[in-house]
Amino acid sequence: MYKLIAFDAYGTLFDVYSMGALAEELFPGNGATLALMWRDRQIEYTRLVTMSDPSPQGSKYYLPFWDLTIRSLRYVCKRMNLELSSANEKRLMDQYAKLTGFADSLNVLKTIKEKGISTAILSNGSREMLATVVQSNGLESYLDKVVTIEDVRLFKTAPQAYELLLKAFPVQKQEVLFVSSNAWDALAAKWFGFDVFWVNRLGHPFEEIGEKPTYEGKSLSEVLEAL
Repeated sequence: MYKLIAFDAYGTLFDVYSMGALAEELFPGNGATLALMWRDRQIEYTRLVTMSDPSPQGSKYYLPFWDLTIRSLRYVCKRMNLELSSANEKRLMDQYAKLTGFADSLNVLKTIKEKGISTAILSNGSREMLATVVQSNGLESYLDKVVTIEDVRLFKTAPQAYELLLKAFPVQKQEVLFVSSNAWDALAAKWFGFDVFWVNRLGHPFEEIGEKPTYEGKSLSEVLEAL
């Protein structure tokens, strides 16, 4: 039914909240909160950049995802009154570059490839950071392409971001299954016209606007059942 299964990267294939352990080591008693606020601010910055100048040529306020991630960390530490030294900033960002993949990420990609279906990542991440995290988790052999919004300088949920998949592969919208653990991402992809699998690991309710995802499961492995 599908010719392409495309995955979001951060939060879907790679665990962004695994940063909490190191954050807790550096800032005892604050690790989990820092990791959560860091992620929220990171996504808020991508929206601010895109919505403030949604030009077809790309936002004039565009900054690479790596830069937004650093600036989000700095903001949150200031907000929490935590002193972020240069050494600790480097430790956190070095670990972010090599985030841990979820336990089933590799097997899911491998199984899909064995079925003869194309696989891809579609991410807000920059090329360099995506190449690093994919390689550090040994996933490069099971991905046909890693597609980044750098090409349009507009972050998801801009429709131009999802359209990149149609430019990268000879497929129609109805031949794509988009997989994300982020409800806002799943919703925007559904609005764009893709079938969507929402990986709802935490058992959260879906958004109160828009269409429900085509599929929903508690783990990446359940994507295979949808196929």
